[in-house]
Amino acid sequence: MNTLTLNQAVPDFQLPATSGKTFQLADYLGKTLVIYFYPKDSTPGCTTQGMQFRDAYAELQSQNTEVFGVSRDSLKSHENFKAKFTFPFELLADTEELACSIFGVMKMKNMYGKQVRGIERSTFIIDKNGILVKEWRGVKVDGHVTEVLNFIQTL
Repeated sequence: MNTLTLNQAVPDFQLPATSGKTFQLADYLGKTLVIYFYPKDSTPGCTTQGMQFRDAYAELQSQNTEVFGVSRDSLKSHENFKAKFTFPFELLADTEELACSIFGVMKMKNMYGKQVRGIERSTFIIDKNGILVKEWRGVKVDGHVTEVLNFIQTL
């Protein structure tokens, strides 16, 4: 599958979400979406990133924007992670790597001297027409949510 490019329509996809919901991209036409991919629930960087999106959530919503976090963890793991840190947004369980392959976020990474295949921390902005308008790959957590907010304010 080809990786998305900027200014291209994002193909519709569906994933199980926390709170007993199902995420369907087409349901969010008319809203700006922040879809952020992270490696693993309850790890330090992923927790910090989630908390920063949580803390900015009201401001993002005031800009007609929804936030979704995506990893390959199970729905049960997501529910625990979401509850523990009171995330107001849904987490999507991409256990089959469907969205990971659409967005091209799976990479070989070094972990403790071993090559492992995992999610490269990445964030994507999809505009209200379903078009990919911004992407950040290889995200460093510090300051990232501020960059996302600043970009959304330009839309």
